[in-house]
Amino acid sequence: MAYQNEIQKVLNFIKTHGPDHTSLNDLLTLCDYQLKENPGDRDYCFKYSGYIKECAMNLHIQTKDEKYGDLYWKAMLFEAQNKVVDSYLIYLEKNRDPEDRFYMPRRKKLIQHGFIQGLQDLIDDKIDILSISAPPGSGKTGLGELFISGFMGWFPDLCNLFSSHSGHVTRMVYDVMCNIIGVGLRQGQIPEYTWREIFPDVEIEKVDAKEQQINLGKFKPFKSFTSRALGASQTGVTRCEGILYCDDLCSGIEMALSKLRLDKLWTMYSTDLKTRKKKGKKGRTCKELHIATRWSVWDVIGRLKNIYQNNDRCRFISIPDIDPETKESNFDYDYGVGFDVAYFEDIQKSLDEITYRCLYKNEPVEREGILYNPDALRRYGELPPREPDAIWAFCDTKDVGTDYNCLGVFNQYGKDYYLVDVVFRNIDPKMLDDLNAQCLVRNNVQIAEFESNKEGSRTADKVQEKVKELGGNTSVQKKFTVTNKETKIIVNSPWVIEHVLFPYPESPDYPDGYRANSEMGQFMSYLCAYSQLSKNPTDDAPDRVSMLAVHENPIGQGYGTVEAVQNPFRTGGIYSW
Repeated sequence: MAYQNEIQKVLNFIKTHGPDHTSLNDLLTLCDYQLKENPGDRDYCFKYSGYIKECAMNLHIQTKDEKYGDLYWKAMLFEAQNKVVDSYLIYLEKNRDPEDRFYMPRRKKLIQHGFIQGLQDLIDDKIDILSISAPPGSGKTGLGELFISGFMGWFPDLCNLFSSHSGHVTRMVYDVMCNIIGVGLRQGQIPEYTWREIFPDVEIEKVDAKEQQINLGKFKPFKSFTSRALGASQTGVTRCEGILYCDDLCSGIEMALSKLRLDKLWTMYSTDLKTRKKKGKKGRTCKELHIATRWSVWDVIGRLKNIYQNNDRCRFISIPDIDPETKESNFDYDYGVGFDVAYFEDIQKSLDEITYRCLYKNEPVEREGILYNPDALRRYGELPPREPDAIWAFCDTKDVGTDYNCLGVFNQYGKDYYLVDVVFRNIDPKMLDDLNAQCLVRNNVQIAEFESNKEGSRTADKVQEKVKELGGNTSVQKKFTVTNKETKIIVNSPWVIEHVLFPYPESPDYPDGYRANSEMGQFMSYLCAYSQLSKNPTDDAPDRVSMLAVHENPIGQGYGTVEAVQNPFRTGGIYSW
């Protein structure tokens, strides 16, 4: 029981008399003793240190007595010294000017996105590989730098390795690490960070600016922190027991456009970095932290994800610019240090669709395998000045998981079909019934074909009822299909490119075009990102236009042979028709 009986006595006192400085301070001291004697009691001790922080903050607000403020920070320091990542990041910047702090303005979002829990699980040995992907400028590298500084303090006897695509990046990170731990402080100089206060017993044994190395604690042939660019010599001078931290190994679009260079990048990671890992002390597995903006499914994170996708010891976190459900920015941090929706929309106007999806949506695609190149699609600014010959709609209803409800409305003029409206949502299927019915009535759709899967049959019946309630005349029909979806998408793409016209995106020339974050914008984004060479997050958009093609042009009528390259993520041979 160690100190638990004494802890309970203090808690009983607080319950009877209310919290005061003495009782809360005694409780914190006992938690410190308990954790030192029983390191496995972390949850038990941190439950009460969290309670102490809450009480101390409230009492400080009520009494204005600084002793409660000091007690709050004392409890925070207790947690920071004992490997609580969130508390460490807060305490580390305690003395910095509020406008200069990195973590606190971003804390709410970083916790919400699971970044902090992922780092904590690395520390607690719950996972072995953590990958974090987010848009450029969102603070990924800054978070990684602060985290590694804490890891070095908690495990000063372990050697760690940082690598990036450029020597300029590794030099910058080395300089930041030196600043955080207080290298080169003059006598009497107040450090910017509280690293030495958190780790008072960890000595800085040696720093080597030329080799970009920092060693803590006792002498080690392989240092506590080595910062080395990918491609620089690692043999004989680096090892990694604690964390292999890789940040943006892909240098940019030039590398991303070359499958050969991406293959070489994977080889360099595998031979120059991964082979530096060794079994840590006491059998602890060397961890990997990958932080990057995604460029390609063939980048390092993409290949790791393919290898370890079913391994619960590996976690891959990917956060896009804008939340697809709330339509709000995922990185609009406090104090104006983040990016709002308007910022992302402005950036999107200056980038091609594929590049934007890679960098800001974190949905890397392969340009070589793109089925619907945006530049190859037929577009329209205005509909023809006459009534359409027919108005069709085709719907693939939402099933489970990340599947989308995808309903497309097409106005037919002769042999051309104009996409005029979509319902492209990933929400509860029953909420979608109203949206689908309203879209059909709004566009005066004459015939709507619903794919009759498990959910589609129910949806078709329900939508037909709602259309009648709204006074519409749409005939909702069910269509059962057994055709392989990927086959259907690929074989019908030539017909779609020839006969389907899509609206222009918003631009100075087309101010009334669709906005990137609209349902039409999302539909077009997924359509133009569909690749034959990689896994696709969703195939609902290309499947919808192929459904139109199958209806209007049965397979085999007038389109000769279509050849599709083999999908490397699937078994089986090369498709050919």
